[in-house]
Amino acid sequence: MSRLRNLSLFLVLAAAWGSAFVAINAGLAYFPPVLFAAFRFDVAGVVMLAYAAYAVDDPVPRGRDQWLEVVSGAVFIIAAYHAFLFVGESDPAVTSAVAAVIVSLSPVLTTVFARALLPAERLTAVGALGLGIGLAGAVVLANPDPANLTGGSTVAKLLVLLAATSFALGSVLSRASEADIAIETMEAWSMLLGAGLTHLLALALGESVADATWTTESLLALGYLSVVASGIGFLIYFDLLDRLGPIEINLVSYVAPVFAAAVGWLVLDEGITPTTVAGFLTICVGFALVKRDAIREELRAVGVAG
Repeated sequence: MSRLRNLSLFLVLAAAWGSAFVAINAGLAYFPPVLFAAFRFDVAGVVMLAYAAYAVDDPVPRGRDQWLEVVSGAVFIIAAYHAFLFVGESDPAVTSAVAAVIVSLSPVLTTVFARALLPAERLTAVGALGLGIGLAGAVVLANPDPANLTGGSTVAKLLVLLAATSFALGSVLSRASEADIAIETMEAWSMLLGAGLTHLLALALGESVADATWTTESLLALGYLSVVASGIGFLIYFDLLDRLGPIEINLVSYVAPVFAAAVGWLVLDEGITPTTVAGFLTICVGFALVKRDAIREELRAVGVAG
């Protein structure tokens, strides 16, 4: 039951975060990028703080260790990741699928950071092969144009890569922390502090609230990102991070492009090509290799139950 719960939550998280890339691109038509990211966590932080006040005994971090974990999440997972991502996606050449593919590098980057900071974390040769195959599938799914790799979108893609790096480092630092803090409390305060840092960055970049356009579409994009992708999504993420570790949970980045493609087809009428199918199947192979032991145990359990 625990494995089934983990898998279900993993797929919900992949769907929420995969579709978030589409919502980001939709909202960027109405908001300056960094300010858009700040607005997202203004709302999400307040929602999560209210939930933390309801769900836990003490919704305020206590002591140096707890505040250090909050600051780590605010800087790397909230502020840096989303500022880099939103600015990168503001380039028309960086589509939702391309952004999702670049972010799918985070499991590889997480492995590097985990090996350096978490000696107990390790990846076997077969697991490393699975990571590589999954990444190849994500690239196939995006179907990037090789002739454009050094074009005007290079800087934007590098910013998205920096976003993935920030997220991977933040994940490992959170795992390495020994602070005993409720997930809800850590998430809420990381979002609020991260929102404040992002507002300061937006101000430094000259972005203004006067440049925002408030429409039904912009509010829907902001609401989806704030409540579903941020509030619910990060709650699931930190819950799974605590039980699965940073390498396994960040494999969600391999599955998210599949949902990004599906949502793009449903919402933006983007066609699903044979390349999309090939990318999806390749990702499945890579994921199966990395999770082969858990899958084998689950199949045995099902066989015994049957």
